Amino acid sequence: MKTIGLIGGMSWESSTVYYDLINKKAQEILGGFHSCKSIMVSVDFAEIEKLQHSGEWKKLDKMMAESAIQLETAGADIVILCTNTMHLCAPAIIENISIPFLHIAEATGSEIVKKGLKKVALLGTKFTMEKDFYKQYIFNNFGVDIIIPTKEEREKIHQIIYQELVQGKIKNESRETYKQIIVNLEQRGAEGVILGCTEIPLLISDYDVNIPTFDTTTIHAEKAVEWALNQ
Repeated sequence: MKTIGLIGGMSWESSTVYYDLINKKAQEILGGFHSCKSIMVSVDFAEIEKLQHSGEWKKLDKMMAESAIQLETAGADIVILCTNTMHLCAPAIIENISIPFLHIAEATGSEIVKKGLKKVALLGTKFTMEKDFYKQYIFNNFGVDIIIPTKEEREKIHQIIYQELVQGKIKNESRETYKQIIVNLEQRGAEGVILGCTEIPLLISDYDVNIPTFDTTTIHAEKAVEWALNQ
C-alpha cells in the first residue's frame, strides 16, 4: 500500500470525513485490521478564508505548494487536497512536487461519465462556481457541460457554506434552500449535480433530490485509496 498525503483543515470538519472515508475504504477492500497509510498537513482555515475573500491567490498558491512539499518530504506517495475551492491552487502544487497529485475534478468527472450524463449542475463556493478551473477541467477532459445556479442562488449557497457548514452548523432550512436550488437547476436541464464543496454532503445527499448527486468528498477519497492499493 502506498501512502496518501492529505492537505486538510479547509475545513477541519470535512477533513475528518476524508480521514474516515480513506480508512473505511481500505478496510472494506482489504478486510481484517487494515487501515490506510496516510499523512495529513492541516492548515489554519481562518488564514485561508481571509486570503480567499481578499483575492490573494498567489499567497494561497505558496501555502498549498509548501504543504504539498511537506507531505512529499514526509514520505507521501500521492497528494490530495481535501477541498474543492482550493484546487484553484492545483497548478502551483503540481509544479512544486515530483509525486502524483489527484485532482478532485478528475475523480468526479470519471464518475459522471460512468453514469453517461452530459449536463450536470455545480454547487460550491462562489469561487468554485464562478471561476473556470473546475467547470473547464471537466468539460475539457470529459466533454460534460456544467451549469451553475443564478447569481442570487450562488450568494445563498456561498453564505450557507461559510456561515454554517464550515462551522459545523447543519440547518434544515438551509437543506430546503439547497433542495429548491437543485430543483431549479433540474428544470434548466441538469441531469445530475456535483456537490462541489467538501462540506455540502454534510447537508445534501441522494435522498434529498431527484437527480444523481456526486459527493466529491467521497469520490475523491475513495479514488485515492484505489490508487494507493493498485500501485
